[in-house]
Amino acid sequence: MSAAAPLSGLVVVELGTSIAAPSGAMILAELGAEVIKVEPPGSGDDARNWGPPFANGASTVFNAFNRNKRSAAVDLKDVSQVAALRRFIADEVDIVVQNLRPGLVEKLGLDAATLRAEKPALIYCHLGAFGPAGPLRDRPGYDPLMQAYGGIMGITGEEGRPPVRVGPSLVDQGAGMWGIIGTLAALRRRDATGEGCEVGTSLYETALNWVSAQVSTLAVTGRPPRKLGTENAGIAPYRAFEASDGWLVIAAGNDNLFRRCAAALGRPEWTEEPRFRTNPDRVREREALNALVGEVVATRSRAEWLERLMDAGVPCAPVLALDEVVAEPQFEAIGMMQRAPDSDLSLLGLPLRFDGERPALRSSPPALGDATARVLGEQPVQPAGGETPARAAE
Repeated sequence: MSAAAPLSGLVVVELGTSIAAPSGAMILAELGAEVIKVEPPGSGDDARNWGPPFANGASTVFNAFNRNKRSAAVDLKDVSQVAALRRFIADEVDIVVQNLRPGLVEKLGLDAATLRAEKPALIYCHLGAFGPAGPLRDRPGYDPLMQAYGGIMGITGEEGRPPVRVGPSLVDQGAGMWGIIGTLAALRRRDATGEGCEVGTSLYETALNWVSAQVSTLAVTGRPPRKLGTENAGIAPYRAFEASDGWLVIAAGNDNLFRRCAAALGRPEWTEEPRFRTNPDRVREREALNALVGEVVATRSRAEWLERLMDAGVPCAPVLALDEVVAEPQFEAIGMMQRAPDSDLSLLGLPLRFDGERPALRSSPPALGDATARVLGEQPVQPAGGETPARAAE
């Protein structure tokens, strides 16, 4: 077993749609598990059609979260196909990951209690919307709803401006990560005891987890944190500033770094002012300090300031657009962009290495139904990592 494929030999069924469960199940696939994604015939996962743009027969969003998987087109309204899926899970599957709408899996007999009664060793990861209790437990959820309802939008952006959604689907992907963290812990327990379990998380709980520090502040002050744009509520200066030709972030996270920052900006006298002497002082005077730093930064180019600040050991970074990100030498050096061996797709891999080796991109996101026969018991289909069926046309 390769160190970079520690879950090789495990079989996973994903009853997933959109991003949360697919992103979580993809982590298992990246780590070597055989993941079979159950999709409705005809249309498949909703995310297949979230475009344009499209590539390899599906949306670029679908491709990003479904690499290294196979697809089974199963009609969940067909009693015989659901029964075949249950038999497959009982006979061959180690883990189920699901985020279907509330109540559906119970109606189909694909819930944790039913499946684990048939197979106690099964690990069942349930990624819900609002969690198992409370007045909203039966409501569905999407990432922007949870960014709104969980308070993330309430602290993101700038005061007096409209609400801002954090660009990446961090609630969906975060829920997927929490689900898989729990699943890996359950696997360790199963190795010791032979017993599986139900792992549960939700988009709402994940959204709340992302605002842990802000809730802690609210509990102490009794006041909701205000929107601070690129700033940090407890550190100053710690934000984006505009140079003569672009933006850069300066993060002077302690008193020593502030001294270095002031010197690099040509204003060492700032460190002698009582209002800027310590970080709490600077936080209280953040508006005045930010104005002074902004005036100085605006006088030179971004490249000049980055060179000066880095030479002084001050944490800083340019604010880059994505096309600039992928052109950076560091982006290429880290080796996260991987080329699929069975198509012309290039996709980002996991931010993990095992003994220096990143888990491989073994196969492109699946054509709809390429493993249906395997799940419904008609004929075997070679698992991920072998020769793949023909890809769907773009």
